[in-house]
Amino acid sequence: MHLPRYRTSVALDLCIPTESVQADASNFAVLELFTERRDMMSLPVTEQQKPIGLISRNIFMSQMSKPFYHEVYGKKSCIAFMDKEPLIVDGAMSIEDLTFRAVEAGEKALADGFIITEDGALAGVGFGLQLMNVVATMQAEKNRQIMHSIDYASVIQRALLRTSDAELRATLPDAHLEWQPRDVVGGDFYFFERYEGGWFAAIADCTGHGVPGAFMTLIASSALSQALRERGPRDPAALIGAVSRAIKTLLGQDGADSAHAGSNDGMDCAFLCYDTASASLRFAGAKLALHVVAPGEDAVRAIDGARMGVGYVDTPAGYCWHNETPDIPAGSLLFITTDGLLDQIGGARDIAYGKRRMREQLLARRDAPASDVAAALLQDSAAWQGAQPRRDDLTFFCFRL
Repeated sequence: MHLPRYRTSVALDLCIPTESVQADASNFAVLELFTERRDMMSLPVTEQQKPIGLISRNIFMSQMSKPFYHEVYGKKSCIAFMDKEPLIVDGAMSIEDLTFRAVEAGEKALADGFIITEDGALAGVGFGLQLMNVVATMQAEKNRQIMHSIDYASVIQRALLRTSDAELRATLPDAHLEWQPRDVVGGDFYFFERYEGGWFAAIADCTGHGVPGAFMTLIASSALSQALRERGPRDPAALIGAVSRAIKTLLGQDGADSAHAGSNDGMDCAFLCYDTASASLRFAGAKLALHVVAPGEDAVRAIDGARMGVGYVDTPAGYCWHNETPDIPAGSLLFITTDGLLDQIGGARDIAYGKRRMREQLLARRDAPASDVAAALLQDSAAWQGAQPRRDDLTFFCFRL
């Protein structure tokens, strides 16, 4: 993607040409100028075309209106009421640097203005209101460009998930995968792939959300793709271990210097491998659980993943996750969710949505299609959230075997 480039704004863009007076000019001469030019707010004072001070209209007129000031100061040099240390900047100075200089100079630079020079000679004056307007316009343009980049990143992130969507639809007729990033891009991702004799699925919640989270999804999904190429899909626990080691290596979170790593990032995840011939499901999780509602049962069975996260400084490089091969009766409803659903604050007491409400929704619609179960969960969680802001990305996988 090519973003438009813009010329860097400089102080000279704010320059207003103005009259000036020599240092030996009298206060009567300054008074005459200010009387004739009612639009003139500040008057530079020069010596040999180089500015040495600035006379503020408001201060000057206030002083000269005092009793006897005409008589005492009228014929004296105008430096009597001159600011001897005005802000003087070169016309080539960037607006960013000028802003810092104006803030350092204090209120007078914003209220009375500042002097702009070219090659040391007076070019004109600038004022605080102009500067603030330009800074606001520049910031709005920067924000527009940033949002344009983030919107494009969202297109890329969704494109990376599109293949998994197509594979899922072609493989599991009764399934629903919900992916709602909290921001334009998100830190959750999913993966689904058919292979000869079965399928593999992954749901993951990377640290962060928005742009940082999206970067983590690229790292984690790339590590998963590499692990699948090297190991195949049949051992989810080994795949989690491979992804964990890859994340630690890529982010410098392994080895002797891991305590001083610049980041401490990773993910929670659930990996599933289904074998068609044996009709068996193999599950491995890192802080995510597989929830099962079997036909005729009045409870949701939770198959918990390990309590160890993937990646992270504190996760041992040699840690081994374990596979579970639960008994899944035909027609069971299975559900995996990241914490974006469970941790959402809401309700009358502003507490988390929680596992209990999730289980109630699953049990109430145990015989419904996965898409109906998903719709009911989304409606209930939205009602629970109410006016509360969204706390995290929301991803869940609901399917029936």
